[in-house]
Amino acid sequence: MLGISGSPRRGSTTDRLVQAVLEGAACDTEFVSLAGRRIGPCIACLGCVEDNVCKVRDDMAPLREKVLAADALVIGAPNYFGLLNGLTHCFLERFYQFRHRDRALLAGKLGAVASVGGRMPDPPAENVRAFFAANQIEYAGAVSAQGPASCFSCGYGEGCDAGAVRKLYGPNPRITPENTPDLAKQPERIEAARALGAELARRLRERTAAP
Repeated sequence: MLGISGSPRRGSTTDRLVQAVLEGAACDTEFVSLAGRRIGPCIACLGCVEDNVCKVRDDMAPLREKVLAADALVIGAPNYFGLLNGLTHCFLERFYQFRHRDRALLAGKLGAVASVGGRMPDPPAENVRAFFAANQIEYAGAVSAQGPASCFSCGYGEGCDAGAVRKLYGPNPRITPENTPDLAKQPERIEAARALGAELARRLRERTAAP
């Protein structure tokens, strides 16, 4: 089982939520962060059509075999402006290399989503689910959690009318450790993530046991 966090920040809520899913699976898992990796979008060059191998040279190349080898994928993504963030979107766009000439190389794999947002954590899950459907990946569920928007650490969050802090707490807010969103304060979300991982593992075991 491969867990991919598309957050550009190491140790983020998205990282931790994906890791909780993998913990719940209690099977052979690997966690990969996309933070710091140079992964561009699909450029529609069609270089992958003949052999299902992307010809763009960047940090997606070493992840290709990991994706192919995994029986299940857990994709973690934060919400940017009500959508899947760009880094995760670019990573998933590059799945185009897996589906040419009557070959859907990811067909039948299991897929789950861990999505995070400062105010709306759910939208990325639907975006990722669409990528799963396009690649014939069997959707197994999603888990979401609230994370601290960048406004909590930018230095101007308390006085910014455009930011998330005032949208969450109204005028004249004060940022404190108590009101800063933290996955550790959401035990029900951690348990939901672990339960999702356990469900993925159960489905994988059923496939192995099937005659």
